[in-house]
This record gives sequence, structure tokens and C-alpha cells, in this order.
Amino acid sequence: MRKYYLFILFPILLLACQMGNKKETSGQKAVLTVTIEPQRYFLEQIVGDAFKINTLVPPGTSPETYEPAPSVMVEMGNSLIYFMVGDLGFEKAWSKRLAANNPNITLVECATGIERVELGNHVEHGHDHIHGDTDPHFWSSPRAVKIMTANMLEAVVKADPANEEIYRTNFDRFARQLDETDSLIQDKLAHVTSRGFIIYHPALAYFAKDYNLYQHSVEFQGKNPSPSQIKALVDLARREQINTLFIQKGFDAKNMEVIAREIGAEVFEIDPLNYEWDKELLRLVDILARDVDE
Repeated sequence: MRKYYLFILFPILLLACQMGNKKETSGQKAVLTVTIEPQRYFLEQIVGDAFKINTLVPPGTSPETYEPAPSVMVEMGNSLIYFMVGDLGFEKAWSKRLAANNPNITLVECATGIERVELGNHVEHGHDHIHGDTDPHFWSSPRAVKIMTANMLEAVVKADPANEEIYRTNFDRFARQLDETDSLIQDKLAHVTSRGFIIYHPALAYFAKDYNLYQHSVEFQGKNPSPSQIKALVDLARREQINTLFIQKGFDAKNMEVIAREIGAEVFEIDPLNYEWDKELLRLVDILARDVDE
């Protein structure tokens, strides 16, 4: 079935390439494609409305398990540039097929230059991930986002050098905004009573690393936890006086509610894939710092 699916897909990609060329000559805006909504936010800060920006992974869908439909691949075939996050499994496989069938598209790994954080390191001490797994959620850190957007900038400038000055000015403004956000987060988290938090799916390792926090995930190697693993998390939470539990939008909250009842903590829903990236990140910070503010 997979071979048949790919056999059908390749002609579609070739057709998409032809469609894309026709669109460029018709005077319509060139298309840029990103994987997730936060990337669309970042890219818009650089290019404004100079391009049409297409998001590959729909809202409410996990980018780690997503597999594009043929119709989505056609839309990608119309793109001048595809900005991959980097380290998301499907991106590498599908980007190779896309490039092979559309030599006019430029592929950019936004995470190039970011030092990877392993899921089994000190940021998640006490959690039993396979050593060597790295967190692909780079956008949880303003410092990592600064590197991602610098990579985006250079790709856009190369594609449209006539407007280089505009793009670089926009990037400089956004970079200052990222620095301000970074400083604000440091200030808000400087005096939190507990440096640890529990999250269902481990998506905040870069955020935790940058701000001296400790992330403990409920999900165990992509699976629901066993009763013994839940007990271990409850014991750890009591030792470290953890009072904050995060669950991503769309995930089952049952296990989180069990832990919350045992330790007397609160469960907060967050959306790391929210287009309004900065507002969502600062809301998360305010949750962690709520005891300081009271």
C-alpha cells in the first residue's frame, strides 16, 4: 500500500511544480511553506505580507506524528522555500521526496546551529528517556528562536535580494523583541519557589534549560505511563514540591488529574503550537511565577 501511495504521489508533485511555475508568472505572491504555526509567526515578522505563507501541519495536529496528504504535498510544490523545523521525523523523509520532484524549491532547516538538548539529560532528571533522544521543540526558547529566524532571514534574502534591507530591518526589530522577552522571562522566574514542573509530553526542554528549570514528563517514550511510573512521578513531585502540571492542548488529561490529586497541584492546559507564540510563552511563564506574584 505504501509503494502504491508513493507511486501516485510522485506525479502529483511533478504537477505541483508546473502549477507553481504558472503561479509565479501570473503575478501572484510567491509561496513560502513552514511546518508549524509558530514558524509562520516568526516568518511574518521578517517578510511582512511580501509572501503568502502556508503552514504544513494543521492546528490541533502533532507535528511529530503528522504525515502529509497528497493534496498538502501539492501545495508544498507551489512553494519557493520550505522552512523545516529540523529533527521532526516526517520532515526529513518528505523533504527529500519533495526536493527530488521539485528542483526549484529551496529547503531550509531552521534549527541549524542550535545546540541540541537530550531528553535524558539534567533538564529532565529523574525521567527515563532513551539516552540520545533529542527534543525537536526548539521554538520553546526565545534564544533558539533567534537562531531559527536568523536562518530564515538568510534564506529569504537569498530568494529576494532586492528587498534585503527591509527584511534585515524587520529581523533586527524582531531580534530585539526576542531579547526583551528573554529578559522578561528571566526576571519573572528568578524567584519561583519550585524550579520543577510536570508536563504530559516533553516539549519544553529548551525552555527549561535556558531558565534553570526541571521538566518531568508523564508520557514515557511516547506511551502512556504505567502505574509504577505515575507513582514515581508523584513521589518526585512531593520531594521537589512541584505545584504545576502542564498538559498540551488535545492530550488526554486523565493521568495528569490523577497526579494533581495526589500532590495537590493544578493542571494547566498550554498550546506550544499556538500562532501567537510570544503570548502563549509568557502565559506559561506567568503560571510558573504565580506564587511569586501573589
